[in-house]
Amino acid sequence: MADIYDVAIIGAGVIGSAIARKLSSYNLKTALLEKECDVSFGVSKANSGIIHGGFHHDSATLKSRLEVKGNLMFDQLKDELHFPFNRCGILVAAFSGDEMRTVEKLYQNGLGNKAIGIELCNHERMISLEPKLNRDVVGGLYAPGGGIIEPYRFVFSLVESAKKNGVEVLTKFEVAESEEKNDCYILKSADGRSLKAKWVVNAAGLYSDEISRIFGAESFTITPRKGEEFLLDRNATAYTSKVIFPAPSHVSKGMLVIPTAEGTTMVGPTAQMVDDKQDASTSKANFQAIFSSARRLVPAVSERDIITSFTGLRPTMEGDDFYIEASKIKPRFIQVAGIQSPGLTAAPAIADYVKDILKVEGLALSEKPDFDPYIEDVPRFRNSSKEELDALIAENPAYGEVICRCENISEAEIVAAVRQGHDTLDGVKFYTRAMMGRCQGGFCTHKIMKIICRETGKSMDELTKRGGGSWLVHKKVGDYALEDRA
Repeated sequence: MADIYDVAIIGAGVIGSAIARKLSSYNLKTALLEKECDVSFGVSKANSGIIHGGFHHDSATLKSRLEVKGNLMFDQLKDELHFPFNRCGILVAAFSGDEMRTVEKLYQNGLGNKAIGIELCNHERMISLEPKLNRDVVGGLYAPGGGIIEPYRFVFSLVESAKKNGVEVLTKFEVAESEEKNDCYILKSADGRSLKAKWVVNAAGLYSDEISRIFGAESFTITPRKGEEFLLDRNATAYTSKVIFPAPSHVSKGMLVIPTAEGTTMVGPTAQMVDDKQDASTSKANFQAIFSSARRLVPAVSERDIITSFTGLRPTMEGDDFYIEASKIKPRFIQVAGIQSPGLTAAPAIADYVKDILKVEGLALSEKPDFDPYIEDVPRFRNSSKEELDALIAENPAYGEVICRCENISEAEIVAAVRQGHDTLDGVKFYTRAMMGRCQGGFCTHKIMKIICRETGKSMDELTKRGGGSWLVHKKVGDYALEDRA
């Protein structure tokens, strides 16, 4: 068995990855464990990407305090980690007196949380802030500190930084058993691998209740809240300058119109409690509900602009607040569970909070003098000027080969993704945005598969969409072997 780790973090979504990156700044031997074949392939991959503005919950909740703190950390993180982030602001639109009273309560929450620049608006102010809003809006709330982010790129960047500073990432490591021996935990994976760790952080998202049971810690239940969303083409006239919320209900923050960080428009999500932690289905009924709600906010929203749909699952638990504390049953075991919205916003603050819990509980922390918070910024074809492109192509001709025409993604960017370890189609897609445009990979998928094969030495029949059994091709098609058809 390998050396003993000081800390093992279970779950490489945004929370586990943020914790790993934070701990990488200390003299610790840390492992980040993920049951999928790549990081961010769980809850984080289907996130709406909103950096919340600090007004949906009052300051009595842990989630609100960490949301407000986390929000303020993203400008520095963007400078260090180079992920797409735009502090575009958030509007909450009210269309009746009752909805306006709900908005006024949100405004009071925001004042109590010291949310930056929060403003209660009348009809004229709302229209001036977002001319595409429905003219029936009677007023609303403006939170200029809110924004949008590309969540999977954020996770990839956190992990890249953590690895650069010494964290070991183990994918396809599905924790199936645990044994406590000599003040250490022995974590056993479903595939037979094992490791030892003095401390364990349970950041397993939808499966944090199952991990807690495996370790003999607290008993609680994570119930998935399913959210269906639709993505519109980047040329859609519905693209707004700000994130648009409706007045919320007691169940959900509502179905939104979201201008994504990379220029497309997202509408949704729904909020449906389900039993199946792998239920990624969509339905016609929810499609109709989403677009009806979205058009109430922004009449220009049109089904004709749809390029894809997807479903995300949020890990909810009784009490509706974050559950972050040291286990009262198992020593050196930290629970980080029930992290639903605004978990993405709170992630960097959650990492600080967990670090503090570990210190209080007895983990010795000394800062690394050589910790480097910066990672390399991969140049993007679509964001470069003509002069910049000329210089990039002169240095690396692969920048002159556009692989994804919809999103303007070069071969050099695909290669960079694969060399960072993202060797599935979804991994390349999330790292680069290739296959995310109007044709959804119709023209570029085969080219990307060939690049993955060239860079990794894999054959076509070894490639998957997202690991597991998501194979892309069969060894033989009809009477022709694969190599005969290449």
